[in-house]
Amino acid sequence: MTSTTAIKSPEHGVRPDPSAPLLAIDELPPYAVFNPDGASPILLLCEHASNRMPRALGDMGLPLHERQRHIAWDIGAMALAQRLSVSLDAPLFFTNYSRLVIDCNRPLAAPSMIPEISETTEIPANRNLSDAERQQRIDTLFRPYADAVTRRLDRLEGEGKRPFVVGIHSFTPVYFGKPRPWQAGILYRDAVGFAHSLIRELSSEPQLTIGDNEPYNIHPDEDYTVPVHADARGLPGVLVEVRHDLIDTDAGVAVWGERLTRCLKASIGEQEL
Repeated sequence: MTSTTAIKSPEHGVRPDPSAPLLAIDELPPYAVFNPDGASPILLLCEHASNRMPRALGDMGLPLHERQRHIAWDIGAMALAQRLSVSLDAPLFFTNYSRLVIDCNRPLAAPSMIPEISETTEIPANRNLSDAERQQRIDTLFRPYADAVTRRLDRLEGEGKRPFVVGIHSFTPVYFGKPRPWQAGILYRDAVGFAHSLIRELSSEPQLTIGDNEPYNIHPDEDYTVPVHADARGLPGVLVEVRHDLIDTDAGVAVWGERLTRCLKASIGEQEL
């Protein structure tokens, strides 16, 4: 096992030397693929799957309760994405490290890609990063994942296929003290037909309030997955957001997995007519 060289900083504690590897050889790779040979036309992505941090970064200056909060990952999203991967027979690409280290759904120029503050929480290990430290995270964690998704889409399009890009995310019930009225939302930019079909299918259940580009919307200055992997290629692409208190148990994941499987199949069937 190799180790990363660390440097001491009075302000930030231990920080890795950017000239040394960020990940040790016994740590998980930057991303992984579940059901890689899935035959569905859907390509599932989960960029906020984990709250894991590279060993070299320690706890990033955060107590345990902060590292377990939604600021570090999308609670329930990975479990839901895996459920959908099985029920749809769809390949799933997911990241293995926290979005607090680097957010793989942000363009490189976005300040929120390596946030110094997330909601109201300061992230000490992200303060005043040097260009070398920033580049180390991009090269180690962001590029491998983004390039792997690009290669898969290149291959599918090269085979004459037109995949549907679907990112799986979750959101908090309350944000900056304001309750959110939606159980789920569909975020999109160019894929209006696909998104509206999904919203219509989900909204057929009268007990659900489904957000149309809520609780967020897609913007190329703040988002990467939909603008780059879908819209720029002319492919249908959306992010599915589910409120995380609805998918933080096995039972909740089962309910939303069945619901989204039905809705995605119906919407894709409509688009392919």
